[in-house]
Amino acid sequence: MFGNWGKIIRVDMSSGNIKVEEWGEDVARKWIGSRGLGIYLLLKEMDPGVEPLSAENKLVISAGPLTGTSAPTASRYNVITKSPLTGYIAFSNSGGYWAAELKRAGYDAIIVEGASDKPYYLFIHDDHVELKDATPLWGLKMSETESWIRRQHNDPHIKVLGVGPAGEKLVRFAAVMNDGHRAAGRAGVGAVMGFKKLKAIAVRGSKTVRVADPEKFMLVVREKVNKIRNDPVGGGGLPKFGTSVLVNIINENGLYPYKNFQESQFQYAYEQSGEAMVKKYLVKNKPCYACPIGCARVNKLPTIGETEGPEYESIWALGSNMGINDLATIIEANHMADEYGFDTISLGGTLATAMELYERKLIKDEDLGDFPPPRFGNTEVLHYYIEKIAKREGFGNLLAEGGYRLAKHFNGEQYFMGVKKLELPAYDPRGAEGHGLGYATNNRGGCHIKNYMISPEILGYPKKMDPHDISDEKINMLILFQHLTAVIDSSGLCLFSTFGLWADDYRDLLNAALGWDYTTEDYLKIGERIWNAERLFNLKAGLKPLEEDTLPKRLLEEPVPSGPNKGRVVRLKEMLPRYYKLRGWGEDGTIPYEKLKELGLEEFA
Repeated sequence: MFGNWGKIIRVDMSSGNIKVEEWGEDVARKWIGSRGLGIYLLLKEMDPGVEPLSAENKLVISAGPLTGTSAPTASRYNVITKSPLTGYIAFSNSGGYWAAELKRAGYDAIIVEGASDKPYYLFIHDDHVELKDATPLWGLKMSETESWIRRQHNDPHIKVLGVGPAGEKLVRFAAVMNDGHRAAGRAGVGAVMGFKKLKAIAVRGSKTVRVADPEKFMLVVREKVNKIRNDPVGGGGLPKFGTSVLVNIINENGLYPYKNFQESQFQYAYEQSGEAMVKKYLVKNKPCYACPIGCARVNKLPTIGETEGPEYESIWALGSNMGINDLATIIEANHMADEYGFDTISLGGTLATAMELYERKLIKDEDLGDFPPPRFGNTEVLHYYIEKIAKREGFGNLLAEGGYRLAKHFNGEQYFMGVKKLELPAYDPRGAEGHGLGYATNNRGGCHIKNYMISPEILGYPKKMDPHDISDEKINMLILFQHLTAVIDSSGLCLFSTFGLWADDYRDLLNAALGWDYTTEDYLKIGERIWNAERLFNLKAGLKPLEEDTLPKRLLEEPVPSGPNKGRVVRLKEMLPRYYKLRGWGEDGTIPYEKLKELGLEEFA
């Protein structure tokens, strides 16, 4: 094969056995790799009904066929497993340099199964693969873990992926971290890795990823890089201000949630925007492997020195969503979250849930023990709470279960702002209703990036659409985004490359690298197969579509109180039945056998 090596490392944490297995082009032609390969392996090898935090759950860490090549943004990998936060499929994606190094070592994926009583880390150096004692690493933060492993092997170029104390303590929204501040963040994949007692995966490689026609591939790569660099967002806004360029744009459009989505604009948004960050704290940009965009930020604070981030989502989750304005406090909170290994969106969503429950007197002072009151806008308590959640100490132990379980514990489920138990990101869908349908139908729950309808509804990519249009044309655009994103994730590229590239461009890159002659429609059919396979996993895991393909009551019934979208709610009831029909699903949201057969999924029926 080209692109993929056709090799997977299988690690049994129960026995300590390690095997290198082969997989073939027949599988690649149906699933591409990475996210697609991950769901294929889980459906083939695992009962979706298993307990997420058990030895029976498997963790697939998988790069794509373009990862490690010179294709623009070819840095990505996915972590695919059953989520301990949602109980459904998790597929979390990250960039940086770790995945490219895994490909340089000659592997496409790692399957981690079983569970150990003792902590280990996996060391990979080309053909040498070994589990090593991680007892000295247990309890260390991410920067300490990376430094320890590099010192131990006397190699400063080793790339490290791992979990922080949050993953070790099985916090349900713990992330898998890599390269310091990069996170496969969503849905608690770090807790699964922590349960297995796998602290880290350190990798070093010396190979070059093979492509079918190197000369043709480079011509295609140059063309696509130029398209991204000439795009006003991919080559302008993102390099200049990072993802936080969105703060002012989203706030001005009335979609920037404030105080747990009670309002959808924040009067001090500019003070935590990308523009403000550049003026006050930015040291430099830090691109991922092979990235012509370079959106990541290196900032500096007197209290912590240089750090990376925060991204747009983290600024909002640790800021406006809790009524917090001070950018320095947010930057330091983000640094702590990276070191402990949190998904910052769920961290902020859980804390905002606690603040509203306290504001409404559902959480009482006696429930907090010696913890300070969680009030909106209280900058003083944020860092304290983050540390206590990571260590599951006191009231932090309850917060470590996530926003849904917290709200249910205090009989305030209507104040949890999430879908399928996953906390919502930084867009109020009452101002972009296609995005709301995306939240409701996303296979991993309240997620924005697997169907980023903010692109057409606000930013105008690939074309501008009315954010309050709920026609079939809008629903078909959402379905297109869901399929195309599955292809991009499975290829090993970053979603931000869509600010310059579109479906035909990914076809060109994949065909040149893999030596295939697939059409754009062929690739989108693979994306449809992946989306339906993930849906099938969820149905087998117990998903009740008509109850769970929905949004928080606030977004369906409480009109936006002020701003550009004043009076708006999400008209989900009008869109969801048509979404099911356009997908070829039943009225109850299940997938008919004929549809599974059309997609080549009948073996998993």
